[in-house]
Amino acid sequence: MTLIELGPHIRKERKRAGLSMQALSDMAGVDRTTLSKLENQHLPEMGYAKLERVLAVLGLEFSVRAMGGLPTLKDLQRDNERGLE
Repeated sequence: MTLIELGPHIRKERKRAGLSMQALSDMAGVDRTTLSKLENQHLPEMGYAKLERVLAVLGLEFSVRAMGGLPTLKDLQRDNERGLE
């Protein structure tokens, strides 16, 4: 998943958590404009530490797997629980 593809998932999780964009940006220490660009797929790159903080506030984490590899059962179950496709 690319950063551009991640944006809508972050928005969905933010809304599910009942957080405004300003609240998430304050909690993660990330500028609200940056968060808006991320969610709206207009942010070409973002530092790892900032993205990690945004994900942590939402209870999400990075996961690494081989490119083109099939998702594990655990991946599918986690995505299903979060309502991701």
